Amino acid sequence: MKILKEITGRICALWTLIWFVATMFIVVIPIWFLRLWPEPKRTFLTYKLFRIWMGYFLFIIGVRLRKKGLENFKRGQTYIVICNHNTLLDVPVSTPSIPGANKTIAKIEMSRIPIFGLIYKGGSVLVDRKNEASRKASYIKMKEVLHHGIHMCIYPEGTRNKTNDPLQRFHNGAFQLATDTKHPIIPSLIFNTNKLFPNNKTFYFLPGKVEMHFLPAVEPGEQTTVQLKENIFELMKNYYTQHSH
Repeated sequence: MKILKEITGRICALWTLIWFVATMFIVVIPIWFLRLWPEPKRTFLTYKLFRIWMGYFLFIIGVRLRKKGLENFKRGQTYIVICNHNTLLDVPVSTPSIPGANKTIAKIEMSRIPIFGLIYKGGSVLVDRKNEASRKASYIKMKEVLHHGIHMCIYPEGTRNKTNDPLQRFHNGAFQLATDTKHPIIPSLIFNTNKLFPNNKTFYFLPGKVEMHFLPAVEPGEQTTVQLKENIFELMKNYYTQHSH
C-alpha cells in the first residue's frame, strides 16, 4: 500500500504540473493586457482573474477548499491578512480565498522566471530581502496598496515552516505595517496543505481537503509592534493547535 501511495503521489504531481502550466499559458495573455490599466483598477481586475483561475485549477487537481470566518471581513474595510506558511500550495489557496482584491509580499527572485514571473508580479509586492533599499521600497509600496483599498496578505514566518512546530517565530514587518497605518490585522490559518503537498517528499501531491480559517480582526490600538506580534502569534498558535485535527 505504501508503494502504491508513493506512485499515486507522483502521478498526481505530474497531473498538477501539467494543468498548472497549461492554464498559466492561457492566463498570461489577459495578465499582459491588464498592465495597460492604472492602479488600483489593475489589481482589482487581476484579482478577479486569479480567483477564476485558481478556483478552476484547485478543482481540477482535486483540492476541496473550505473557508471559515469570511464574516470577519467588514465591507469597506481594508485589512492586513497574515497567514501561516507550510507549502507552495498556500498562495494558490490564500489569494482567491481572501474576499477582495489583495496583494502578497513576495520574493523578487520568483519574478525572474519566464512567463510565470509576469503573472507573479501581477499579484505581488516584490522584495529583495538581501537589499535594504528594496526592503524600504517594498514597505512604502505596501502602504500604497492599503491606501488604495487593497488588502495586504503577508506570511510573517518569512518562509515555509518545515518544522514540527505549529508556527515559526514571526518577523516584525506585518505588525510594523499595522501599527504605522492603524489597519486591523486578520489572522488566518491554512490547514492540511502540508498533508497534500509534504515538504519532505520530492514531486509528490495527493488530492484532498484544505481549510482556511479567518479569525476576528485585531486592532493595533496602542500596542507596540512587538506586543502586537507576540499577542497574535499566541492567538494563532493556540488556534492552530486546537483545530489542526
